[in-house]
Amino acid sequence: MNIDDIINFNTSTPDIERYSLADEKVLSGKPSQELSNHYSSPCGQFHTGVWQGDKGRWKVEYTEHEYCEILSGTSVIRCDDGKEMRVTEGDRFVIPAGFSGTWEVIDTCKKVYVIFEPNEG
Repeated sequence: MNIDDIINFNTSTPDIERYSLADEKVLSGKPSQELSNHYSSPCGQFHTGVWQGDKGRWKVEYTEHEYCEILSGTSVIRCDDGKEMRVTEGDRFVIPAGFSGTWEVIDTCKKVYVIFEPNEG
């Protein structure tokens, strides 16, 4: 490994994956999303990149630990017991594996994500 192996988000040009959520997850809106994964570790457990989502609300069940930094827009994250957290530009937080609830985009939201998928078992 050397300096050329460092991934710089400013110069990296990953493919942009555009997708829609499965109908059974969507609770409101038509939240299309896009993902630019800048790096995945060789073991497949660590990923980082940029995600963007359009207005809408959907169910989430995290099997991964995710660090998020909101670059623009506003979202509301709700857990199954109804408590919620509003996140907006500049907010940084971690969603631990096992979290279950909903993610709602109020204004088109863009974030940097860092994901760690623990081994099952």
